[in-house]
Amino acid sequence: MNYMIRLARAGDAQSLSAIRLQIDAETENLDREAGEDFMDEQAFGDLIEADSKAAHNLFLVAETEGKLVGFSRCEGSTLNRSKHKVTFGIAILKAYWGFGIGSEILHHAIQWADTHEITKITLNVLETNKKAILLYQKAGFEIEGCLKNDKRLADGSYYSTILMSRNT
Repeated sequence: MNYMIRLARAGDAQSLSAIRLQIDAETENLDREAGEDFMDEQAFGDLIEADSKAAHNLFLVAETEGKLVGFSRCEGSTLNRSKHKVTFGIAILKAYWGFGIGSEILHHAIQWADTHEITKITLNVLETNKKAILLYQKAGFEIEGCLKNDKRLADGSYYSTILMSRNT
């Protein structure tokens, strides 16, 4: 599959709103269910604009054949004690899992961090998302902690959130 990873643009806002809603309905790996914390085109447009101006933020999209199929953000802080770190998150349409898109987005985010004085990338991952945990470990992330019984999924059971980070 041919795809490209690029910076999000203002013109991506409508597509991002739609695919975020779709992704939320396709997986329980994220923090929200479909429709929760909905972001419309305007909200995504505002986020893209803000991220493009923030020195410690990065908003990437994955595109194939002119269609957005995933996105990722690194969100940093302007506080002096936290300027060295960002929080990373990624979401990809289920039909595009297994094509290396997540690995490529992660690679871009790490390269960006390494060239922007970011020495720590943190993320949260649901304990059941074994493929993601392995991906992050292969990229040098380590488990730093666990939030036990952190999420209640559709089956009614509680699952833990794994806290991971990459330090340089």
